[in-house]
Amino acid sequence: MNSLAAQLNESISAGNRHVYDMLSNLGREIYFPKEGILSQSAEAASQAKRYNATIGIATEGGGPMHLGVIQDKLSAYAPKDLYPYAPPAGKPELRSAWRTKMLKENPSLEGKSISTPIITNALTHGLSIVADLFVDAGDAVIYPDKNWENYELTFGIRRHGEAVNYPLFTEDMKFNAAGLREALLNQKDKGKAVVILNFPNNPTGYTPGAAEGEEIVSAIKDAAEAGINVVAVTDDAYFGLFFEDSLQESLFGKLADLHPRVLAVKIDGATKEEFVWGFRVGFITYASQDAGVLTALEQKTLGIIRATISSGSHPSQTFVLEALNSPEFEAQKQEKFIIMKGRANKVKSLLDSGKYDGAWDYYPFNSGYFMCLKLKGISAESLRVHLLQAYGLGTIALGEYDLRIAFSCIEEQHLEDLFDLVYQGIQDLQSS
Repeated sequence: MNSLAAQLNESISAGNRHVYDMLSNLGREIYFPKEGILSQSAEAASQAKRYNATIGIATEGGGPMHLGVIQDKLSAYAPKDLYPYAPPAGKPELRSAWRTKMLKENPSLEGKSISTPIITNALTHGLSIVADLFVDAGDAVIYPDKNWENYELTFGIRRHGEAVNYPLFTEDMKFNAAGLREALLNQKDKGKAVVILNFPNNPTGYTPGAAEGEEIVSAIKDAAEAGINVVAVTDDAYFGLFFEDSLQESLFGKLADLHPRVLAVKIDGATKEEFVWGFRVGFITYASQDAGVLTALEQKTLGIIRATISSGSHPSQTFVLEALNSPEFEAQKQEKFIIMKGRANKVKSLLDSGKYDGAWDYYPFNSGYFMCLKLKGISAESLRVHLLQAYGLGTIALGEYDLRIAFSCIEEQHLEDLFDLVYQGIQDLQSS
């Protein structure tokens, strides 16, 4: 094992032996080089006053070389904020700004010890880092039966983790904290579990209420007290899009200092929150009461980034930073929130109107981009194909009877026509 990796492992083990035990084999072996091209380039950047012949970019006229056909379109930005490599951890100013935003929007983080967010290539990359650091073959990865299908690729196919699913909802359509608790306690023999908490949930658009949130935290604490090491990951992709009386902040704050056997990890990003999907700017943040643990986890995270993408997009980071610092940012974001909330409310009013009685039930939704119909006696896949071929309407079939509809991408005035077509499609299939 590399001596730098061994030093990081010693720091983690000294600060919290349980966190060390959570690491995968890769997680224990990975490190960020202190010597080499990056470190020598950083040293040269501060001391090479005459010539700096280190980092692999081209320069011209004292700045990064660039093409006019690109810079002409981006002339509002200085070339130095676009063309050079961003640091592996991301643009420092953006990391700091996102941390400030996180603390403001999550009051439960007050007084908690958390790392400065490290910039990832959006949320999928952040989840992939978690998988690399903490999942070995056979490790339990716990998430509900209604989930984002990419979890299977990220944690299952790539890392050979064992998916452990539980029903998302109880019979009275509340979050199934008892199911989560049971899934966790069933890992007693393994002594370790990775839990994914995705709210607002994809595909249902559901965020638990405050009481349900406390039950979730309690379930994780019960597992820790039973001797199970828990990596508790909040996948906060749609954070902030809370339209009704639900949790208004991430559970990361409640989990941050819950128990020595719980490592809280927050995955979030600008992609959904700030409506910049193609920018691919995400963040990963750790919580630990031990500063040495946080530093070591950051270094291991940088090692994963260096070994995979090297660093994220500098222009995207610059664009997001400029937006966060703009005095118009909050007002413009609120305008979009109102539009999204209007669409969600319109969907709910249509579904509750009685117009489609007998065709479907729907799962609770109060946030995010999506809602999910529970069809009655009609195959979701058959309906999906029929709607696409007969009416040019695209939906997502999930399981046998669930049909996901993204109201986020449908103008409010078109929503009734959309659901009328879904209803017509069901009638077509029933009469055929």
